[in-house]
Amino acid sequence: MSSKAIANSTSGDAADRAADARPDASTAADFESSLAELEAIVGKLEQGDLSLDESLRHFERGVQLTRACQNSLKLAEQKVQILMSRSGDPESFDAVPFDADDDRER
Repeated sequence: MSSKAIANSTSGDAADRAADARPDASTAADFESSLAELEAIVGKLEQGDLSLDESLRHFERGVQLTRACQNSLKLAEQKVQILMSRSGDPESFDAVPFDADDDRER
């Protein structure tokens, strides 16, 4: 590999890391579209009108989408924690697990 190719691949890696570090509207859009597709798949599976092969394909896609959504949420949580730690005393912020039942009662 030439030194120019190495320099290009190295700078490309740095650019990729920089793009991952900055907030990106497309990440949120990807999450939203993945979640919408996942909800559509769940609806189709719940109807029970699909063949076994179709059901398995949809299920596999649902697993992929679930993992992608979980990764997006994990990254978002890490970004929030970083921002909170930069904005003040990290000890003053208590991270607590989300409980959907608590949110519905309010």
